[in-house]
Amino acid sequence: MDPVLVLVLTLSSLLLLSLWRQSFGRGKLPPGPTPLPIIGNILQIDVKDISKSFTNFSKIYGPVFTLYFGPKPTVVVHGYEAVKEALDDLGEEFSGRGSFPIVERMNNGLGIIFSNGTKWKELRRFSLMTLRNFGMGKRSIEDRIQEEASCLVEELRKTNGGYLFAWLFIYIPLSTLQW
Repeated sequence: MDPVLVLVLTLSSLLLLSLWRQSFGRGKLPPGPTPLPIIGNILQIDVKDISKSFTNFSKIYGPVFTLYFGPKPTVVVHGYEAVKEALDDLGEEFSGRGSFPIVERMNNGLGIIFSNGTKWKELRRFSLMTLRNFGMGKRSIEDRIQEEASCLVEELRKTNGGYLFAWLFIYIPLSTLQW
């Protein structure tokens, strides 16, 4: 068999398989334009005026529609009323974030910034409790900050601005640890 013919048959079967998998996997997603394999709907979006493209899509498919950026589906909520309903009425369902595989691999799924769901709530509660225990939000820490700031101003007056950067880097971190 000719190698070119084998290559064409293989590529066409992969293309058909990709189209079949995309149409099969859209069961729970909102309607949207049919994506192209591998690149998705990128060619159907006007990069110079994305909002106009989204407005056109919302006229055809409604205020909630699905676009594919590459092989990844993205649900777009367009329009004031749809966004208000999503964030006000269904706030708990829309409060999550997407995943960042590189960051998850680097920090083993730990951390506050990129966490999500119940893990994020627990970490936030723990962080706020710990910061409050250290004095955040209390009047006493404000007095300490003002006292340190007055010492800083006094030292700056003594040096007339000389050694400013070296003094700031050495003095400020050490003085904040003396709570």
